[in-house]
Amino acid sequence: MPWGKSFDEEAALEKAVQVFWSRGFDSASMAELIEQTGVNRGSLYNAFGGKQSLFVQALAKYDRDRRKALLADLEALDDPRRAICEFFDRVVAKTLDDTDRKGCFLFNTVSECATQNEQVNEIVANGLREMEGFFRRSIEVGQARGLIRDDIDAAAKAAALLALSLAIRVLGRGPHSEETLRMIAAEAKALID
Repeated sequence: MPWGKSFDEEAALEKAVQVFWSRGFDSASMAELIEQTGVNRGSLYNAFGGKQSLFVQALAKYDRDRRKALLADLEALDDPRRAICEFFDRVVAKTLDDTDRKGCFLFNTVSECATQNEQVNEIVANGLREMEGFFRRSIEVGQARGLIRDDIDAAAKAAALLALSLAIRVLGRGPHSEETLRMIAAEAKALID
């Protein structure tokens, strides 16, 4: 009779997401991952591989469940101007609700990219590219519909909006006030006025 898994892989992976998200790759230990997931060392390695492989899978899960889901939800609004504004409202709200000041796992990993493997760098680069693409498409659709000025450079504004979203999440991890975060979001929204 084949040996079956005695744990829920998705639940264990979500717990690993939480550890890596709050601690980063370098600071998270296997002992902590074993403790937090509730999965013994052998089973964890059998299911996910080593720490690096678990990190890749955790980051991919975070990206899929949070960033991709958020962008799909906003694009479904079918109002590009509102989608961009809603994006920044949600980023500020998420940042203010983040009492542990974990920030965004994807954005946090940007600072670790130099020490990460190709798979991690690919997830991060793709996530950033897709976010910038969301902003650019939203601006271009808004321009086509007459909702956003034609003289706005969609590519340049999309890059600026990505940078401002990163700024909110990174600055939100520090001692910056709600007023500061809302001011950055207002500046982001003003880029498409």
